[in-house]
Amino acid sequence: MMQQPLAVGENEIHNIVLSYLVHNCFKDTVESFIACTGIKQSADRLEGMEKRKRIFHFALEGNALKAIELTEQLAPDLLDTNKDLHFDLLSLHFVELVRSRKCTEALEFAQNKLTPFGKVQKYVEKLEDFMALLAYEEPEKSPMFRLLGLEYRQHVVDSLNRAILAHANLPSYSAVERLIQQATVVRQCLSQEPSKEGIPPFSLKDFLKS
Repeated sequence: MMQQPLAVGENEIHNIVLSYLVHNCFKDTVESFIACTGIKQSADRLEGMEKRKRIFHFALEGNALKAIELTEQLAPDLLDTNKDLHFDLLSLHFVELVRSRKCTEALEFAQNKLTPFGKVQKYVEKLEDFMALLAYEEPEKSPMFRLLGLEYRQHVVDSLNRAILAHANLPSYSAVERLIQQATVVRQCLSQEPSKEGIPPFSLKDFLKS
């Protein structure tokens, strides 16, 4: 006998939406959403969102050193323990120097701050890619042009966001992201079961359209 699908309450939907907005630091939208729905949210969570938003703003706008400073204030020891994230943030500053054609300053910064990471093998290839930017008069046209783009900065900021949340013992992913991940796994498992003939392979793109 097939079970009836469980109804999802309005409060649950509101909490899922609010989780996504707070996770991504959409401050103005969060305030409007709370005002319209009357849903409760702790003052500490909202204050933490505002602090994260400031950090991400500086990182995306090219001021990675300020982002590092604020991160160390908000989440002490995070960058000491998460070397990958620390390297990525420092690389954003290096990239900004290259973009501004401050090649001498970029080289000095790399020697002082990035080169020490080269003692660990996994950073060697990354260092080579960043240093190669200095060999081009127009680094935007080099094979490593992606390192200068907004997409790379956004990738670093997303990693920083998850790390700060985890440091505060909060979920690293929003509720809607976790739901999509779970739905993806379940549908993939169902489509792979031999007894489930006729079920097409799962497509996340089609799922999101449904």
